[in-house]
Amino acid sequence: MKRASLLLLILILCLTAACGEKEQPADRLTEILDRGYITVATEPYFAPQEFIDPSKEGDEQYVGADIELAKLIADKLGVECRIVPLDFTTVLSSVTEGKYDLAISALAYKPDRAENMNLSDPYYVSEDEEDNGYTFVTRTEDADAVSDPSDLSDMTVVVQQGSLQQYIWEQSGASCREVKYVSSTNDAFLMVSEGKADAVITAVGFARLYIEANKDSGLTLNETYRFEVDEQVQGTVMGMKKGEDALLKRINEIIAEVVESGVYVEWMNEYRAYAAGLGLM
Repeated sequence: MKRASLLLLILILCLTAACGEKEQPADRLTEILDRGYITVATEPYFAPQEFIDPSKEGDEQYVGADIELAKLIADKLGVECRIVPLDFTTVLSSVTEGKYDLAISALAYKPDRAENMNLSDPYYVSEDEEDNGYTFVTRTEDADAVSDPSDLSDMTVVVQQGSLQQYIWEQSGASCREVKYVSSTNDAFLMVSEGKADAVITAVGFARLYIEANKDSGLTLNETYRFEVDEQVQGTVMGMKKGEDALLKRINEIIAEVVESGVYVEWMNEYRAYAAGLGLM
């Protein structure tokens, strides 16, 4: 009798456990479609790709070319788009760990990034030769004394942590007195303006727009020097958890449509004007 009761109890427990188990989606794309929304991590301080309109609230305050792209992807998948604002390093780590579905935050290809994340095909490459590449920004008073990285040897350099700019600086072989790391390039510009650092390693186009929008910043863009950059890091990509190949395939299909249509370039032009109207560019 006791043996029968024990067997019955075990059977009940097994059935209860089986009923309590939820079938896990085969992949993240299936999970996104099942739950009805996609989470997009971004650092909203990089106009015109992603920035904040202070006159708006909630998700509506996040605007920019990348935000439009995130919304388009959600529409193509037939799901809701949920923007998750984070600092840049957390954008990378959270998506690498699978906490959020996509990183759309003006990401560039980096070899170490490709080892840790699935990276999409490029969805934007600037056609403006003047704005391509990477250089450094100094205070205007120091500009004549700093013509190339060798002149930074006794200076403090600041760079956005985890960014392509950090990778480019490290790969350049140049040296400096000290390197400081910040969560956004805007913070790096402020540090140089305030005398807390001497030079920012930066994307040319973004620096040019920042200086034009902040004419009293006291900063000057080096117009003659460009760091050597591997061709594979050119272009803007998206990131997602490593191994989510079904999601990567679908994202690349959408990117192909976006590139062919030219709509992302239209968004960039639209949001340059938008950001300028807010005094951000």
